Amino acid sequence: MYQPTDLKKNTVIQLDGQPFRVTDYSQKVMGRGGSIVNVKLKNLVTGAVIPKTFKGADKIEPAEVNNKKVQYLYSDGGEFHFMDPESFEQFQLSGDIMGDASDYLKEGDEVNLQFFGERVINVELPKNLYLEVTYAEDVVKGDTTSSVLKDATLETGKVIKVPAFIKVGDVVSVDTSTGEYRERKK
Repeated sequence: MYQPTDLKKNTVIQLDGQPFRVTDYSQKVMGRGGSIVNVKLKNLVTGAVIPKTFKGADKIEPAEVNNKKVQYLYSDGGEFHFMDPESFEQFQLSGDIMGDASDYLKEGDEVNLQFFGERVINVELPKNLYLEVTYAEDVVKGDTTSSVLKDATLETGKVIKVPAFIKVGDVVSVDTSTGEYRERKK
């Protein structure tokens, strides 16, 4: 059982038989040692986001979530196909379960799927991914300050902002939680 102060961003809990992920967390300390924890919870089945307040003595049930490593095969018409590398069993997920993860996956990538019972509730990407730049705008000659950003298309089709010195063929690190450029691979 969790205490309200154990909750942090991305903690998965169970309320009324449903799995929820903490998306926002704030704590108010009241006089005489009491505290209130305000969180925003995303229902991992329906996608709905709800606010919830917990008091200091509340007990919160952790969700029984299992992770499984799978290999991404391909996508067709909004369906994303995966394979279990141990059993070679293939299955597919819909675009609404994939969410933003579909912007970062290329064929052959391994990702973690989170299961609540038998149901896939989340696709867990690594924090940072290296992807090749397939298109980058040209920079105006003389405009080489590092603060200038331009659009670049990655091998997965995602468009991000990158510094002016990035060119086609460069491999860049992308923060998968924000979609922002991190660095060029050495």
